[in-house]
Amino acid sequence: MLDSDLLWRRCAHLGRVLLPLVDQEPGRQAERHENLRTWGITMALGERLMEVFASLAVHAVATDASMPATELDALPLRTVANAATGKRDFELLAGLPHTFTDDHDEQAVSLFRLSVYEGGHAARKLFQLSREVRHALIVLAEHAPMSCHTCGDAFRRAAAVGLPQ
Repeated sequence: MLDSDLLWRRCAHLGRVLLPLVDQEPGRQAERHENLRTWGITMALGERLMEVFASLAVHAVATDASMPATELDALPLRTVANAATGKRDFELLAGLPHTFTDDHDEQAVSLFRLSVYEGGHAARKLFQLSREVRHALIVLAEHAPMSCHTCGDAFRRAAAVGLPQ
């Protein structure tokens, strides 16, 4: 397996465990669902786009730093949070694998890409989701008792609470 494939798989894993980890904090899920309703985004679509958004942000930071997948554990979540809102949508798409081993990931990235290219209302929704992803990453990084300062901390926390690897 190429390191770029392994890097994406690890980034996608972080995206998948982000919301379940954050939802351990009381009221977080209800708040997110209310935000999605307010923005006119279905929960399933909004949460899937948030997962891929987080995955893309981790991947963009790691790619910019020429970080191999084996070093991803040391990446600070706050840095990823800043990338979620600090990088333009097309910057998040740069450097992705040309093919994905997981069809679910490929479909989610394609949906994200379509929303970027569509512009207008779809781009506005991505902006709103980027802020929600940033908030979720900051909550995960800084709020006790679950504070996870790095991606590795998040992976260990996810394993400890029984989330799928």
